[in-house]
Amino acid sequence: MKIIVNAEPREVTNETLEDALTELEFTSPAVATALNGRFVPREDYSETSLSEGDRLEVLAPMQGG
Repeated sequence: MKIIVNAEPREVTNETLEDALTELEFTSPAVATALNGRFVPREDYSETSLSEGDRLEVLAPMQGG
């Protein structure tokens, strides 16, 4: 299915947020996600279903100084 990830169209085969994040190689435990503008807690990833056209934002902490 086609979804929008961080403003870019992406194709994913998995239907849960948890599996899609792995498929998209967002494997760090320190990421935050929003699906269609709503924050999704990590404990809900495995129960959160994705649909065609969903907008997913994935934020990861950055190092710097």
